[in-house]
Order: sequence, then C-alpha cells, then structure tokens
Amino acid sequence: MTPASVPLCVDLDGTLARTDLLIESFFVLIKQNPLYAFYCIAWLLRGKGYLKAQIAARVAIDVSLLPYNERFVDFLKREHSSGRDLYLCTAGDQRFAQEIALHFGFFKGVMASNESRNFSGPTKAGALSAEFGVHGFDYCGNARADVPVWKQARQAIVVGSKTMEAAAHRVNEKTILFENERTFFRLVLKEMRVYQWVKNLLIFVPLLASHRFTNVHTLVAEGIAFLSFCFCASSVYLLNDMLDLDADRRHARKRNRPFASGQLSLLFGIGLMFILLMASASLALMLSPAFQLVLAFYVIATLAYSFRLKRIMLIDVFALAALYTVRIVAGGAAGGIVLSDWLIMFSVMIFLSLAMVKRYTELDAMQRDGNGKGSAAGRGYLTEDMSIVRSFGTAAGYVAVLVLALYMNSSDVRILYRHPQTLWILFGLLLYWISRVWMFAFRGQMHDDPIVFAIKNRASLSIIALCVLTVLAAS
Repeated sequence: MTPASVPLCVDLDGTLARTDLLIESFFVLIKQNPLYAFYCIAWLLRGKGYLKAQIAARVAIDVSLLPYNERFVDFLKREHSSGRDLYLCTAGDQRFAQEIALHFGFFKGVMASNESRNFSGPTKAGALSAEFGVHGFDYCGNARADVPVWKQARQAIVVGSKTMEAAAHRVNEKTILFENERTFFRLVLKEMRVYQWVKNLLIFVPLLASHRFTNVHTLVAEGIAFLSFCFCASSVYLLNDMLDLDADRRHARKRNRPFASGQLSLLFGIGLMFILLMASASLALMLSPAFQLVLAFYVIATLAYSFRLKRIMLIDVFALAALYTVRIVAGGAAGGIVLSDWLIMFSVMIFLSLAMVKRYTELDAMQRDGNGKGSAAGRGYLTEDMSIVRSFGTAAGYVAVLVLALYMNSSDVRILYRHPQTLWILFGLLLYWISRVWMFAFRGQMHDDPIVFAIKNRASLSIIALCVLTVLAAS
C-alpha cells in the first residue's frame, strides 16, 4: 500500500487550527448573553456532543479568520495535490467542521461530533478503524485524546510538542512531528499585558498628593494594592481578549495577540485568568474593606465594559475614564487617604481625553486604510465621527488643565505645599503634554493605546518625570 493510497485523517482543534472551537464558540455565546453559561451546564449533563451542538446552533464563527497552522496546511495541500484523499475528523461540531472543510476545499469527507456523539478518543479511533480498517489510515492530531487513534493508525502525525510525539511513538513507531515553536513565558507576559501595569501606578497618586510618601506603613499598603490591581487587571485582559477573538483578528495589530493568533490555548487562558483573580483577591484581603469594595467595583465595572459598555457610543469612553479614576480611588482606600474633589474632577477629565484619543486613533487608522465610511469593529463609532471625537477629546483635556489651574489658586494648595508657586511648572507641562498627544493623534502617529505611547515615547516619559519632580519640589 503506497502512502498516496492511504487516507489522511486530520484533526481540527489544535492541529489544523491553532484554537479550540468549543471554547471559542462558548465565549461567543456568553458574549451574546452571560446567562447562557448556566444553560451550558444543563446541556453538558446530556453529553459533550449535545453541548457542542447547542452552542454551534446559536453562534456564528467566521472560519476564514481562524488561526490555522500554515506550515501544516501547506503539507496537506501537497498531499492533496499528490492524489491523496483527505478527511477532516474532529471532535468539534459538524456545523463548524463542514464550514471549515468548505473553506479549504481539499477534504473529501467530514467526520465530526453531533448531538448524540462526541467524536473524540476511543470513539474516533473505532469509527476510523471501521471506515478504513485498522492501520488503514494515517492520522494527524495534537493531544492525548488522540493516542487511541494513533494506536489504530498506520502512521501518527503529531502537530505539537516533542512530549506529545513521545506519547504517540509509544503506541505507533511510525511518527512524524510538526513542532510548534513557542516562547511560552514571553507569550504569557504579553497576554497578561504586563506593560499595562504602568496604569496601576495611579494608585500611588493619593500618596504623592497627600505628602505621605515617607510613611512606611502607607507605602507598603499602596504597594500591596498595586500588585492586587495588576493581577486583577491582567485577569480581565485575558477574559477580554478571549471574548474579542473575532474583532481582534480583523485588527491589523491585535490579530497578533497570543489568543487571537492561536499561540496560547484558550483553555490555558481560562486557568490563568482564575489564578490571577485569586491572587488579586488574596492580596486585597490584607487591606481595608474599603479597598476590597473598590476592587470589587472595578471587577464588576470592567466585566460590564467587556460584555456590553464598550460597544455603546460615548458610554464606552466615560466607562474607561471611570476605570482609570477608580485606580486613584483605590489608592486612597488602601492608604486611608481622603481624596479631594479637585483630584477626582481632574482625573475624570484627563482620562476622558485619553479615552477619546484611543477611539480617535482607531477611527483614524481605519480611514487611512481606505475604509472611509466604515465602523470600528465591536464599537459604536463611524469614521465620520472623527471630528466630533477629536473636539470632545481636546476639550476634555483642556478642562483638566483648567481644573488644575483653579486648584492651584485654591486655599488647599497653600495648606499642603510650602512652595505652591512651583506648581505652575506642572500646569505648563500638562498643557504641553495633552496638546502634544492630540497633535500626534491628528498626524496618525499615535499608538492606539495612549498609555503605551506614554511609556514608549521619550518626551512623554521625560514630561511625566518632570511632573513628579515638580510636585516633590513644591511639597
């Protein structure tokens, strides 16, 4: 029997596609309505195949955007060109399997799960042996559930790690490996968006504003609060990215995120998300109940933003401004510091301006890509809204500067600062910085996240450092 005459059976999840369609479709489902999570528990009680069928009947996935293993796809194309019959054999639901087979066009047949059968492990091994005979087919897989199938196959083709190759080789001496090269630790840090932790430095603003930065007890409390918020924020980033797979894959830069590109598994993401959330909660228990309430509010507000608010025009930017301001409120709660109305008002306006920068930059990028009448994916804006978004954003930025100016003329400043006149340097720095940010946005030179721009742009870093030094000098 020549290799070309032996049917080649191909697994889908983790093999042909670098994702898990059950988990991916689950996130699409709960994004429509989080209450579907309870339905899934009831469906699972009737079998995994039934669960997959019920989810697939309620969601749509653009299979052309899925992250496929391109090197492996090239191999399959060569095998098909040589006259070999290819079959898509997956534990995924038959609806998705049929769509993917149609997308590629080189599969002769499809075998997949349905309401009454979960086409995985021994079930798949038995079905393929019955169809093609024991050792009458080659099988491409990636997971331990494929070991029974490799045992029945003529040849085991492993798409994954050397560890999985060893598992396949124990049951089938004819083994080929398509190794996935991953820098795992770097990918995890990237998905956690550790660089975004700089946002949580806002927790230390009340400490700086109240001149209590020499109080060791307060400093330690603020440090614990910082770490708690970092872990919490990263867990939310993970969830947000798993909910936004389709939109991210349509975005020029976000398509390279580890989940969207399939470099990290969604199952791993779920586990890491809960670990980070538990670590955040454990740290929060070391602080005051007031901080715990603020953290709980942050989680609820962020979930509301991820599931719904970010798709509502204007509400999304107000929510973002509030989420930034919550970090300052958390810093006050952690250190037992009473926040002034001036600080809250300034925070809301400056962060509203930065949120507007974020939306303006997204719309500007779309227009520069030639989508002159388009809408931002997953957002409530059109490219024709750019001018009004820019107007709102610049106005909010200058109102923040005005609030600062009014504060510097208040009696509070003369009580807190020995050299209050020095703070006028802060006024000038902030006025220059917010103007510069919007100039870069107008020119199309702004990163779609202004925080990333702030920490990567040398001039911005210098201005931020000068602002801190100015406050210290005025104290």
